[in-house]
Amino acid sequence: MIIMTDGLKELAGDSIRAALMRFTRSPVSGVMTGALSTAMLQSSSATTVAAVGFVGVAIITFQEALGIILGANIGTTITGWFVVMLGFKLKLGSIVLPLVFAGAVLRLFGSGRLAASGYAIAGFGLIFVGITMMQQGMSGLENIISPEDLPADSLGGRLLLVAIGIVTTLITQSSSAGVAASVAALYAGAINLDQGIALIIGMDIGTTVTAVLATIGGTVNAKRTGYSHVAYNLFAGVGALLVMTPYILLLKNLFPDASIDHSGVALISFHTIYNTLGVIIILPFFNRIAYFMERLVPEKPLVYTQKLDKSLYAQPDLALNVVQTSISSELLALLAHSRFILGDTSAAYRVNLNELHQALDKTQVYTDRIQLSTREGTDWERLISIIHTLDHLRRLLERCEEEEDRANTVRVTPFLGEARAQLNSMIVDISTDIKDQHWVKASQRAKKTETWMDKHVAQLRENIMIKIANSDINAPEGTRYLEAVRWLQRVSRHIARITHHYSRALIASGTNHS
Repeated sequence: MIIMTDGLKELAGDSIRAALMRFTRSPVSGVMTGALSTAMLQSSSATTVAAVGFVGVAIITFQEALGIILGANIGTTITGWFVVMLGFKLKLGSIVLPLVFAGAVLRLFGSGRLAASGYAIAGFGLIFVGITMMQQGMSGLENIISPEDLPADSLGGRLLLVAIGIVTTLITQSSSAGVAASVAALYAGAINLDQGIALIIGMDIGTTVTAVLATIGGTVNAKRTGYSHVAYNLFAGVGALLVMTPYILLLKNLFPDASIDHSGVALISFHTIYNTLGVIIILPFFNRIAYFMERLVPEKPLVYTQKLDKSLYAQPDLALNVVQTSISSELLALLAHSRFILGDTSAAYRVNLNELHQALDKTQVYTDRIQLSTREGTDWERLISIIHTLDHLRRLLERCEEEEDRANTVRVTPFLGEARAQLNSMIVDISTDIKDQHWVKASQRAKKTETWMDKHVAQLRENIMIKIANSDINAPEGTRYLEAVRWLQRVSRHIARITHHYSRALIASGTNHS
């Protein structure tokens, strides 16, 4: 399973990642994407860990990741059908040996997608070799272990078997491998259908541990995603325990003469049915569950650079994503501070500029260490746009540090009131746009304000010059007003440049934020 999954990830990893980002805009599409991704990768752990990672670096939202998690539980049941129908029914163990050899040759002597294909093919063949070996190893096992030797068919016995299933997955790190082993034991007569069902329920619960481990040191949304995986699998597991007795009784009534060969199909059918029903039951309450998890794992105070993970240097596109996330939070903080020093104290707030300065330094250093393999392509364009954005972000911070003289003059001077109101209105609107991920709209709005400010400032400068000439104000006072006007113009220009370059970075990444 590991070999095949690794090969499939190399072969289809980028496509899967693109699908996870593109087709998760609603709960239903998220479920379908998670199911198909898991079916393609043959690993629910790979899908759920990817979802945790993507939500941690803000590629997808928590709600989108939740849909993927639900879908992964359906997708993982495909492996069981794959094992039962091809491995146990058709018995391909000997036939696939040339396939394993061909895959190994491609892996050893091929490169790129060819080598990845070889790895996936070899893994595919080895699954059936492994199934054949399990069947051979378990033949005669019924003389050593029988269903009577395992816990009795009671609530306590079933819970003990669930615990054994959990431990099995913790050891193998693959619920699919555990399901295959359970089917082999069922065919060998070492366990009965009741015991097999309890084991696979435990295996499904055990697979959540991988996602939880992936949340260690992660963001709040990453933790919410991992914990949601645990909560859903526990919910589905409890439901499965409740319906397993009616399911078995129904099978006995419908198929009283069914042989042991059909037990494997019955086991995998139950696995598919309870996971699918669990998702169908959960979907109508999707938003409430997401809200509950958000309350259960609340946001911590904003830390601008908490997502700048050094381990992402190996994946420059993801590293660029977390830089953009940090820039977004830093800009929103600066915009709130700008509103505050413009006099909008009721809705805005003052931020710690020293802390923000340190965050910008850290973001800059992190960006400098991102190494691209080529100076062409979309990642290169993104990097250039991000560097421009950081430059203007730092200049905006410097303007905010000029509160005591220039910003204060803007705030208290009556004839600068119209320009001040225009700038403040723009800041309010683009802050909303940014929070809604409408960066292109924010850029257009900021550019429009910049153009207006340039024309208005020209007239203000002329008026100030006339006041000085008429001795209405003295030269030092006139200079102070001119500096205040220049401050307004620079702030609007830096905000326009930041939103412009950030939008270009998003467009280069293929992200459509209108």
